[in-house]
Amino acid sequence: MNIVVIGTGYVGLVTGVALAEIGHDVCCVDIDANKVAKLQKAISPIYEPGIEALIEKNIEAGRLSFSTDLKSVVVDSSVVYLAVGTPQKQDGSANLDYIEEAATGIAQSINQDTVVVVKSTVPVGTNHYLKEYIQKQTPYQISIVSNPEFLREGVAVHDVFHGDRIVLGADDEVALEKLEMINQGFHIPIFKTGLESAEMIKYASNAFLATKISFINEIANICEKTGGDIREVSKGMGMDSRIGSAFLQAGIGYGGSCFPKDTLALNHIAKNVDYDFGLIQSVIDANKAQQLKLVKVLKSHYSDLNGKQIALLGVAFKPETDDIREAASEVIIEELLRCGAKVSIFDPVASANMKAVFGNKIHVADTISEVLLQADAALVVTEWNEIKNIQLAEFTSQMNHPVVLDGRLVFDKLEMKQAGVSYYSVGTGELQINEPIYI
Repeated sequence: MNIVVIGTGYVGLVTGVALAEIGHDVCCVDIDANKVAKLQKAISPIYEPGIEALIEKNIEAGRLSFSTDLKSVVVDSSVVYLAVGTPQKQDGSANLDYIEEAATGIAQSINQDTVVVVKSTVPVGTNHYLKEYIQKQTPYQISIVSNPEFLREGVAVHDVFHGDRIVLGADDEVALEKLEMINQGFHIPIFKTGLESAEMIKYASNAFLATKISFINEIANICEKTGGDIREVSKGMGMDSRIGSAFLQAGIGYGGSCFPKDTLALNHIAKNVDYDFGLIQSVIDANKAQQLKLVKVLKSHYSDLNGKQIALLGVAFKPETDDIREAASEVIIEELLRCGAKVSIFDPVASANMKAVFGNKIHVADTISEVLLQADAALVVTEWNEIKNIQLAEFTSQMNHPVVLDGRLVFDKLEMKQAGVSYYSVGTGELQINEPIYI
């Protein structure tokens, strides 16, 4: 089937490539000419393991193309996927400017009855609004299907082919059957429902996972005060099939393009219907506090951070991505700079993005040895394999003071102590000081 996908970000690009991979003819459209030019050469604008190989494969197979001209490519298609961004506004609500712009483009371009498949995360009720919005601008019949995505950055290529379910929401049975046929090649269970339910499934799923993260981080904070080890607590909890081990890894909070935005949006949705969603507000507040956990501990160790050289090991919000949106690292850097610290960062792929935010206020190191050199403390922010595999001797040989604050529970406390490192990790207790450091 001929399919058009509008938007070539994480969702649109992965969706388009995956649909081509299972046999459909797909054209991905974007208004960014430079991005499209790169994609035509199989150069991905996003860092996502495995994506470029699939782009190249499907271009060569003649199933995948890229364009900036929606009108010319939509001529042969009766199915258009909408996968543009819905960034949050200051009040937490979703900004629908981009999706309305794309919807107008659809209305002005189609020449037949069309099914519009909304992959973008939108507030409950938006799909009904979009149908009316597009229908007013075209004589052709519009059907809307809500098809929320559940991809994890860094493993999106895996997830799109191995998902737990494909959610399809619509009030049009014919459109649902068409989308069910399109998605059969994924061999993933399909759950069909109404528009509003499909919209809510997306928000509720992400909010629940965010809640698990904030919950285990709060338990980690209690463990530090009671002598428990959060790793053991998490493992013991996760063995209960009713709870499960996923998203029970304590750390310095969630980030990225989905959880922060979707929890705020869900809270805003609740307020719009005059419901006080106190639980989700607590999740949001707990996450904000947790992102500064390492700085709080660092301040308890050094009474004054002015002039201290602080190394950040990792800045991406999670491994295998260059995404720094809502990352704890940005909040940490801002606070360290406010306290007068000198900040150096190392990340295998995301350093340039963070440099674009802070410019010359931070130093970007090319290697782990460089970022640790003469550092007074190192903060483990992202659990990249390169960071997990650091030889502990590097901390003692390179750093001015071998003080390591582990926000991702990467290292073993006993091994760090034996190596002569003053070590702290979230949920395992106070900083282990081998020798007093006098300031």
